[in-house]
Amino acid sequence: MADAAVPASDLLPARFADWFASRGWSPRAHQLAMVEKAREGKDTLLIAPTGGGKTLAGFLPSLIELSQRPPANAPTGLHTLYISPLKALAVDVERNLNAPILQMSLPVTAESRTGDTGMARRQRQRLKPPDILLTTPEQLALLCAWEGARAYFESLRCVVLDEIHTLHSSKRGDLLALDLARLQTFAPNMRRVGLSATVDDPEVIKRWMAAPAGPQSVDLVHGPGGAEPIVEMLLSEGRVPWAGHTAQHAMAEVYEVIKRSRTALVFVNTRFQAEFAFQELWRLNDDSLPIALHHGSLAAEQRRKVEAAMARGELRAVVCTSTLDLGIDWGDVDLVIQLASPKGASRMVQRIGRANHRLDEPSRAIFVPANRFEMLECQAAREAIAEHRLDGDPPRIGALDVLAQHVMGCACSEPFDMLRLYDEVVTAGPYRDLPWEDFEQVVDFVSTGGYALKTYDRFRRIVKGQDGLWRVRNHMIAQQHRLNVGAIVSPAMLAVRIGGRRGSAGRKIGEIEEGMLEMLDPGDTFVFAGQVWRLMGITNLDVLVQPANDKDPKMPSWGGSKFALSTYLAKRVRQLMFDQERWPVLPTDVREWLEAQRDRSVIASEEEMLLETFPHGKRNFMVCYPFEGRLAHTTLAMLLTRRLERLGVGPLGFVCNDYALAVWALEPLDRLDFDELFDEDMLGDDLESWLAESFMMKRAFKGCAIIGGLIERRFPGEQQKTGRQITFSTDLIYDVLRRHQPDHLLLRCARDDAATGLIDVARLGQMLARIRGRIRHAPLDRLSPFSVSILLEIGKERSPGHAGETMILHEAEEDLIAEAMS
Repeated sequence: MADAAVPASDLLPARFADWFASRGWSPRAHQLAMVEKAREGKDTLLIAPTGGGKTLAGFLPSLIELSQRPPANAPTGLHTLYISPLKALAVDVERNLNAPILQMSLPVTAESRTGDTGMARRQRQRLKPPDILLTTPEQLALLCAWEGARAYFESLRCVVLDEIHTLHSSKRGDLLALDLARLQTFAPNMRRVGLSATVDDPEVIKRWMAAPAGPQSVDLVHGPGGAEPIVEMLLSEGRVPWAGHTAQHAMAEVYEVIKRSRTALVFVNTRFQAEFAFQELWRLNDDSLPIALHHGSLAAEQRRKVEAAMARGELRAVVCTSTLDLGIDWGDVDLVIQLASPKGASRMVQRIGRANHRLDEPSRAIFVPANRFEMLECQAAREAIAEHRLDGDPPRIGALDVLAQHVMGCACSEPFDMLRLYDEVVTAGPYRDLPWEDFEQVVDFVSTGGYALKTYDRFRRIVKGQDGLWRVRNHMIAQQHRLNVGAIVSPAMLAVRIGGRRGSAGRKIGEIEEGMLEMLDPGDTFVFAGQVWRLMGITNLDVLVQPANDKDPKMPSWGGSKFALSTYLAKRVRQLMFDQERWPVLPTDVREWLEAQRDRSVIASEEEMLLETFPHGKRNFMVCYPFEGRLAHTTLAMLLTRRLERLGVGPLGFVCNDYALAVWALEPLDRLDFDELFDEDMLGDDLESWLAESFMMKRAFKGCAIIGGLIERRFPGEQQKTGRQITFSTDLIYDVLRRHQPDHLLLRCARDDAATGLIDVARLGQMLARIRGRIRHAPLDRLSPFSVSILLEIGKERSPGHAGETMILHEAEEDLIAEAMS
């Protein structure tokens, strides 16, 4: 639906029509359509491009309803709840929403509530809620776990789910879907509104957000298409490097582009890249341009300062990660720069939309590929964006550890009847097919810890009363739960503070992953928040540092999480690579690289996988190019090395990147039966035995134990547990359960998480099925042009193997290129 069936004069009160007119605007058809759908009481999913007024469309029905309530009888309860995936977005939307409220003198209050909101304001919001509350999934889970939640939400009329495409496909989405089901029980007439600019399959979103009536109850509204974005490619001196991932070669050109822009957002995919790019730009900043840094590990105060300076138009550039991906309206941003590859078309569309946040003006973006494979990926993303083709996520099955947390939260709020709660849970999209037996096991886990742990009193968190209702065991356990709500399990974080005399802690700079510090000793230097610091020591949860003048710190940077190359974009890269008629759009050196690969080896078709074997130095190499992302490639390489060791081919080593993996041995690898080697049965016993020995299962179990409430990170009135303490506790419990209850709920959850989040088994299985009988083997007498980038990875990563570890020396890039092109 693109147009409202009812005239604007019948849908908009005079006060609102006058407000639009006073700004020279006319309400868009999709905004009027949302008002009409609200009048009909319909749940609605709005898909409209960035700058098309989606957020106003989501709030407009609520503002109209609230403005028309009789003053004498105005309700005092919460009317509209807005859910944002980002704290910064909730605060930004609060500012933008209050502007029309003040301009129209509406009798409406709108406030945000995030983890950064002060305690006094949060307590006031519980006692006297605003008309419109803007918050995050985690804060909603906390509110639902408070006593009196039913009364707090019973007046709720609407929930607005912004950037809904980022919420539905994760454990955060599972928890939010369960809380929506809870809210629907408290407020049966509540409407659900979803907003997004980048939805590939609306039916998947509708199934997730739907009320008890099912996906068919959600109406779809489409906004008009906006101006086509201008997406360019930056080539440093007309060349693209053979390898690398930081785009350091192009930073001087990036700086020149920033100088010619009003304000630029420089997006990167990891915190490591953000710190590196910020340092490089400051090194080049002879003009003293105001350039800032923004990522999730910086202190909230520092992030807010950057956001406020951006809103005032005081910055020329901000180097940022996904913290600024979504929805935030920076009016002066005229350019988005993507350093290195985007890894997904949908993510890039979101980022491009930050520039010229207006529907009728084209957004402008520049890709800066870090290497030649990334050049193919960037070109594939450009073409996908031009064709309005996006990545999509498959429907999720709700996680049981998340359900355990929700059950605990329900008990903290009020006593529950088990059958009624089950009937409520299965109205949540991800849990519609939840078997009763699984629900029983979840309740048993929350009440006893499970069969192997039921003798331990500390795991008894809920009890069944004589009235047949389940309730939280005591007030202290309820407090502990509320301190630990949420489905995001981040690496253990420590506060970085400037150290004073005698070891005192001063101003907080930000937070850092605990694991990084294992490689540092007092006196060592490292880069953080755009500066070089010297480590003084660690006390409790504080890392004490002092500014250092070192230009060559021992730890030049640190890494955050990496995005996986999307399946959809990987397929487009394979298509582009194979279709020679499309090569003319590529730079000359990349085109020559592809031609050299075609002439010296093979370029496989979209559905095939190229596998090369060749000698190099004293080693024999097998390099394959699945283009399925580093995660799936690492799992595949681990399983391949196990098989090759059984075949007596060794010693072995391997290395992976997003596009390829290389395995090497002393013995020749060109006489193997590759169809048998890559058979899908490796995902059976080989995978199970590897997982049983792998640290990944313990890592996955730790996350599930935290989400499921078996292990708490925070206790009332006590310091937060360190990552080491949590790991020690979960490792002990993991070993007990594996011996005494291998079918324990959390072990099931850990296997599922390892298979999806840590080793990408589903994607690997699809790839093995795709290449069955389609492996193109190219036996070579020397390395190929494609293989240069993966061989340059050797020496950066090491892999354990029973046959021992043998690593070749890291040759100079020039030598490898000369050999490949000779």
